[in-house]
Amino acid sequence: MSTQYESIRPATVYPEAFRVAAPEQPIGLQVWPRQPGVFIRHAAAPAGAESEGLGDNPTEEAGEAGKPPHELVTGQFGLVPRWVKSASDARLRSTKLVNAPSESVTTSTNFRQAWLAGQRCIVPVMAFIEEDWRSGKAVPTRIARVDGKPMGIAGLWERWTGADGEVITSFCLLTLNANTHALISRYQQPGNEKRMPAILNEGGFDAWLGARPEKAREFVRAYPANWLLANPVQKGGRGREW
Repeated sequence: MSTQYESIRPATVYPEAFRVAAPEQPIGLQVWPRQPGVFIRHAAAPAGAESEGLGDNPTEEAGEAGKPPHELVTGQFGLVPRWVKSASDARLRSTKLVNAPSESVTTSTNFRQAWLAGQRCIVPVMAFIEEDWRSGKAVPTRIARVDGKPMGIAGLWERWTGADGEVITSFCLLTLNANTHALISRYQQPGNEKRMPAILNEGGFDAWLGARPEKAREFVRAYPANWLLANPVQKGGRGREW
């Protein structure tokens, strides 16, 4: 499970890699469950899911001819489904809903509504953190692209409104089975199913955001192992070569 990731640095990477402006308020380098992060979605949000509200920070940039613009939105890492009844319940559930298994998004009560509503997003990251248990103890390990470029991870977003008007905008990462992945299969707890985030190809960003739900699954694929590099995390630093 990918429950921690590294946000984009420097801010100039956002327009270069994702065609959106950098967030107005800086995001922490390490993003954990229930902490603020950013995600990218179509500027034209689905009906009934307006972009205004607590936790939103929309920024737009006109896309190429014929392509809808995107917006960068600030939200909580950890999805809060619309059917959650209270803010306290939302806090409890969101820590467990940072990852959405791609195989069950159409049937899971936690993710089905967002998936069918087309509330897909791209989560921009520099790296994600996995634990290496091969020594017998957990060693946090930074997984990043070999070329050092940022990654866009497929995700879902949601906007929850409480009875008192409180609004929580949230998001999660889509994951897929990695039991046979040449790199990720080495990590996470022994005996458990290995999972990895669904890293999108840069050329598919627009298509992922605009695809019909029945076609969107085609974008959820394992990222090639030889395009990724694993570095054990060092205290006070980002890691060393693995």
